[in-house]
Amino acid sequence: MPAKDTYHNAVKNALIKDGWTITDDPYFIQYEDADLYADLAAEKPIAAERQGQKIVVEIKSFIGRSLMYDFHGALGQYIVYRNLIQLTAPEYTLYLAIDDIVYQDFFQRKSIQLITKENRLLLMTVEMKKEEIIQWID
Repeated sequence: MPAKDTYHNAVKNALIKDGWTITDDPYFIQYEDADLYADLAAEKPIAAERQGQKIVVEIKSFIGRSLMYDFHGALGQYIVYRNLIQLTAPEYTLYLAIDDIVYQDFFQRKSIQLITKENRLLLMTVEMKKEEIIQWID
């Protein structure tokens, strides 16, 4: 199993605070010859805001050698996971969880917004110290 991201527990706690039930930690993706692990899967109870929704969350800290390098890796991983989840568990929606400061400082660049839009990247921004979800970006 892969190592947990730096922000794994903060994102997990933020989801729980927001009323999500963690169903898998990690979430196993298996398709033919591919065995992969996304960070989390969660479900929102029927009575809650995102009624009956099931999500898979891949968490990225963006603390590597450069933000652009980390973005390349995160985007590629997101696309692979999304494609395989659509085939194996289409009831789930994949989100990339990132720090709200990274979103403000990096994801607001015009080039990053273009790539995010073109690749239908769904984001969840989290205030890591408070362990709170700031926004869902669909």
